[in-house]
Amino acid sequence: MRKITKRNKKGQTMGLAILSTIAVFVIGFMFINFLMPEVTNFRTDMNCASSTISDGSKLMCLMGDLTIPYIMLTILSLAVGAITARMTL
Repeated sequence: MRKITKRNKKGQTMGLAILSTIAVFVIGFMFINFLMPEVTNFRTDMNCASSTISDGSKLMCLMGDLTIPYIMLTILSLAVGAITARMTL
């Protein structure tokens, strides 16, 4: 009789990691598409294009502008985390 050995399933794990990463990207970037009009409304309401706003308003406009790159960085870190978690398990 043949001895049944446990196979290394790294290929299957990597495939699952790639599929879950694609799902994270799709859901994350769909969320960004819903958030972009809100950021535009925020900039319009805060009058960020004006040069006569106060320093506090300039800082608030900067924080509003940083939301989209921050969310993109979060999506990328979640995707890398999903791949890393699948590869180490």
